[in-house]
Amino acid sequence: MFKPKFTITNKINNFLLEIERARGFLEAAKLKEAWIKDMQSEALILEAHHSTHIEGTQLTLSQAQRILTGKSVKGIRKDDRQELLNYKEATDFVSEYLGKKLEITEDLIKQIHKILVKDVRGGTLEPGRYRKVQNYVVNSLTRAIIYIPPPPEEVPKLMKEFVEWLNVKKKISPVLMAGISQYQFVDIHPFLDGNGRTARVLCTLILYQNEYDFKRLFSLSEYYDKKRRRYYDAIQSVRENNIDMTEWLEYFTEGLKNQLIEVKTKGEKAIKKEVLIEKAKRFNLNERQQKILLHLLEQKRISVEEIRQKYNLVRRTIQRDFSKLVELGLIKEIAKSKTDPTRYYELL
Repeated sequence: MFKPKFTITNKINNFLLEIERARGFLEAAKLKEAWIKDMQSEALILEAHHSTHIEGTQLTLSQAQRILTGKSVKGIRKDDRQELLNYKEATDFVSEYLGKKLEITEDLIKQIHKILVKDVRGGTLEPGRYRKVQNYVVNSLTRAIIYIPPPPEEVPKLMKEFVEWLNVKKKISPVLMAGISQYQFVDIHPFLDGNGRTARVLCTLILYQNEYDFKRLFSLSEYYDKKRRRYYDAIQSVRENNIDMTEWLEYFTEGLKNQLIEVKTKGEKAIKKEVLIEKAKRFNLNERQQKILLHLLEQKRISVEEIRQKYNLVRRTIQRDFSKLVELGLIKEIAKSKTDPTRYYELL
């Protein structure tokens, strides 16, 4: 059976702790369903765009957003559009496995691959079939060959051993299990193409099955794509370190931690926004005063002059608004420094 080699370092432990904290926040936080739905849609667009972009699609994020929201986009490659739509379909497909402790089978993995490469490149990618020829891993930025996967005759045995490992109860965190699975699948590279996308969807499936879905508000591929050189280096580190996955798992857990802290921050801000809106209603604040509060939520610190310029209003009017918000105990006045006479304001 497949036996991954790795060490749980202090880095990995710390990242896992931060991931658990973010998970606990998302489970306990009273986030509005409408906000969650909007954020899920945003996360899906980011994940589909960045995961396919890593593999060479040329769509911009704006174009991807338009396509995934049902709008037409001209002047793009047909395969780019189809790969994006396929990725969304595959993500929707694995979402059906949320919290379901079902076995992950080779047929299930083949089904994910079928969805991902459906109607792409004239159907030459043999959807759902293990490769019969040698393939190569090419850096999509430089086009250089960076890895030669196992020969095709070894693929069935390697996949059988890998899937057996997936379904054995383990004492490690599901997060590590997902990271190990993502690397191992890429290493075997069982299909002609679409292996990177399949690996990332499989990783998502494992997290979903083990109740680590984080309300489907994150996009790991965004983290990979924005610093793609580091992504390739982390994968390559395993091969350079005698198939020791420690460095890759440090990278993987750090990426998930960063994404979830970002989600947590957005969630905290959404909750604060709802609190401010309720206070605005209770104190019968006018539209200008509400804008000041919401502006402070985004920027943390502002001056009368900044608001005056932003909304092109009379300074005295804005000063009265700030004074009222201070009196109501909603904001506080602070000095930038002893030598700067400008007064700034922050939320209380």
